Amino acid sequence: MPTAPAMDTSFDPAGTEPSTQPRPYSRSADVVATELGTDVSCGLSRQVAADRLAANGPNELPSKPPTPAWLRFLGQFNDPLVYLLLAAIVISTIAWVLEGAEGVPVDSIVIVAVVTLNAILGFVQENKAADAVAALSAMTEATSTVLRDGARLVIPSSELVIGDVLVLGEGDQVGADARLVSAAALRVVESSLTGEADAVIKTPEAVGTDTDLADRTCMVYRGTSVAQGTGRAVVVATGADTEMGAIAQMLDSVEEEDTPLQKEIHVISTMLGIVVVIIAVVVVGTLLLLARDRTPDTIVHALLLGVSLAVAAVPEGLPAILSVVLALGVQRMATHKAVVKRLTSVETLGSASVICSDKTGTLTRSEMTIQEVVTASGTCVVTGIGYAPDGEVAPDTDRDGRPDADPLEGPLRDEVTVVLSGGALASDAELSADEDVWSVVGDPTEGAFLVAERKLGTDGQREGRFERVGEVPFTSERKMMSVLLTDTEHGTIIVSKGAPDILMEHCTQMRLGEASTELTGQARARFTERIADMSGRALRTLGVGYRLLTDEEATRVREAGDGEADLSDLERDLVLAGVVGIIDPPRPEAAVAVAEAHRAGVRVLMITGDHPATAGRIAADLGIVERGAPVLTGRELERMDDEALSRAVATTSVYARVAPEHKMRIVHALKSQGHTVSMTGDGVNDAPALRAADIGVAMGVTGTQVTKEAATMVLADDNFATIVDAVREGRRIFDNIKKFLRFLLSSNMGEVLTVFGGVVLSGVIGLSGHSESGVVLPLLATQILWINLVTDSGPALAMGVDPSVEDVMARPPRKPTERVVDGAMWSGVLLIGAVMAVSTLATLDLFLPGGLIETSLSTDDLDTARTAVFSTLVLAQLFNTLNSRSETVSAFSHLFVNKWLWGAIGLTLVLQVAVVEVPFLQAAFSTRSLDLTHWVVVVVMASLVLWVDELRKLVRRLMKR
Repeated sequence: MPTAPAMDTSFDPAGTEPSTQPRPYSRSADVVATELGTDVSCGLSRQVAADRLAANGPNELPSKPPTPAWLRFLGQFNDPLVYLLLAAIVISTIAWVLEGAEGVPVDSIVIVAVVTLNAILGFVQENKAADAVAALSAMTEATSTVLRDGARLVIPSSELVIGDVLVLGEGDQVGADARLVSAAALRVVESSLTGEADAVIKTPEAVGTDTDLADRTCMVYRGTSVAQGTGRAVVVATGADTEMGAIAQMLDSVEEEDTPLQKEIHVISTMLGIVVVIIAVVVVGTLLLLARDRTPDTIVHALLLGVSLAVAAVPEGLPAILSVVLALGVQRMATHKAVVKRLTSVETLGSASVICSDKTGTLTRSEMTIQEVVTASGTCVVTGIGYAPDGEVAPDTDRDGRPDADPLEGPLRDEVTVVLSGGALASDAELSADEDVWSVVGDPTEGAFLVAERKLGTDGQREGRFERVGEVPFTSERKMMSVLLTDTEHGTIIVSKGAPDILMEHCTQMRLGEASTELTGQARARFTERIADMSGRALRTLGVGYRLLTDEEATRVREAGDGEADLSDLERDLVLAGVVGIIDPPRPEAAVAVAEAHRAGVRVLMITGDHPATAGRIAADLGIVERGAPVLTGRELERMDDEALSRAVATTSVYARVAPEHKMRIVHALKSQGHTVSMTGDGVNDAPALRAADIGVAMGVTGTQVTKEAATMVLADDNFATIVDAVREGRRIFDNIKKFLRFLLSSNMGEVLTVFGGVVLSGVIGLSGHSESGVVLPLLATQILWINLVTDSGPALAMGVDPSVEDVMARPPRKPTERVVDGAMWSGVLLIGAVMAVSTLATLDLFLPGGLIETSLSTDDLDTARTAVFSTLVLAQLFNTLNSRSETVSAFSHLFVNKWLWGAIGLTLVLQVAVVEVPFLQAAFSTRSLDLTHWVVVVVMASLVLWVDELRKLVRRLMKR
């Protein structure tokens, strides 16, 4: 991107006229903040922010203007099949003129009505799908943390205004272009703007006015992500004025490709279109060959039938119905806490064969509670579960052999106080109560120290004593973090917390009472033994250490301030205060969900950064593995080549001490074996693994914005059971897609075979003797179009929301290579189409004299018999809706669970009776009233479709046994 000029137009804090100012990156942060009317310590006031939002509009990138409703409606007519219908209108109008133009052109009016109704239905369905996508976008809207009136608020990024103070942390997506005010080990990934893959170190110091975009280290930009560290920045540009806004037009021009499912449906429609055009040509040719007198009127009616047959036989509503079904299904998943970001991802959900899940918060409740504290002098137990500070801290009488009544005092109390207070100091979490409901804002593990400290009753002792002056942030590679504090009693100190085995590598002493002593090999072994014991009981362990800094080190910390200086080398010669054992109780529903996944043939893997013993215990408790099953660690994975890892993932289901790069390797190994992989993640470094997985699942509560952007699905409740529910729903949606495909294809096949058979067999079934011209049709063009209108929309759409009629979790996952319309479905489509045609033509033969079937009923004129045929075909398709709900399960199973389907059937029946019995509709569709005998025969003959398919399903069920 070219270098920006040295001057630009920025926000006028008075809210009146824009002013010309130097670029913000070339000025000090304080000057920029002052000019924007912002106090960096407390941010804008809510009122000022609201005023600026109203004046400047939302922080949104420019996009294509929405297509007007009238233009979208007209777009419904831009379809080859509609062109055929328009041709049918012209042909029928010509026929009316050739016949003397008497009365009104009924056929033309009917076809116009059909075209208009189809356009209205398509328009409504398209709007429903668009509304669903918009609703899902709102659920996954990007958010930013800002300071307003001195308080931290999480707001939609679209509400950011110039002058807002952004609070940045690891994993955050930057919501607007902003000038850094402070930074602590801040690194930002700017590949979306600059193409540089490596994270850029950011500092608040100004740079030159001619500095290129990639080198503006004091700026953060919209669309980039925080890879590490923390910082604060003042927003200087929003919306179209951001650097991302400059390339928004290019981003907006990228169109999404069709998915495999959409492509397959397009192929099916095209193939059917070709086949039907051939059949239509054959039918028209046959009609003209059989015609005794090829008058213009005869030719026009033959052409009209051919066009109508082609239009009716191709399920032109498929794409619209598919979009609506996917949209409704995804909306339903969202109500169950699974927000799928793209409609088309439902295809993959139904075929998931492996779920790789994190442990904390997903398989467990994420209400971290300290249960034990181990120090040099002994062990204490902490009672109570959850965030409410109800409980006490007392010596562990079982392990230390203390009398039951022995109070917590002396050296043990001093050590426990340092452990809990140190953990609370090295924390960004906040503990609060709202109407007696306690909650933690921030990391649940850090919140556990605040809760335990309150139980000990020492939380008030550090008020006003400590001030944070620096930080060494946690990273998944280091597995520890530290804070630098000024202590009014002792000076500058560093307090560290992290994985005990990692932390002890940085410790040379241990806390003993009010003093410290050497951390000997024997003491290390004792702590290691207790850590293993706690981990074996599914407790997560965390160590706390500290050290008083030297005067030189303290000066260095003060000089570093909030800058970029790496202070991790100060994490040495620490004093080990102790280790805590934290429990994160398994979710009660997780074990049930794991069992359900296994029943569905879906393998569950636990991948966690916790201790191997903890991971193995929780996995066994949840039924993921048997007790004593092997657990692979990250270090073991690093020693494996790809071939060895591929063998390992085939048999190992629990992974501990795993880093994000290990997740990526596990995903690739599983996919190389043909699995469809779902991977959960919450940290910024999990994003690559989520993108690599077939289904990337981000945590909605604890997940970073970067992870949510990379994910396919976001869990609003961070619950493993929700993933399994999403798999079930994905399978149900996919089944419903197959249902309405089965219905539409078989019903349209019935129409084609009925007309084709009627023309070819006209002499056999008594048709040919009912016209002087010899051109006799079993159905008229307007009747075919009516069938297409009433059966291809409502019933098909109702099947798209059909509840499961079979246990979708009792079968293995669908293979990605499996076609939607497979050989078994095609055979069923041909069978049902043939039965529909035979029963319909048999009805015609039954009521017309001169055919194969001669009974007392064979006395009707052509219009009455044709009305019976017309009604038989409509009712046969309604019976076919019941058939199509399953390939193997009886139609009478769960018969009345779909109220929408029965509503659609009832409405279609009412409309069909009206077409047959209402005089003005009789004139439009050339029908005659039917008596009770005719209606009984119509229902019986139409129901043959149901009975034949029931027999076919019975045979299939018997063969499976």
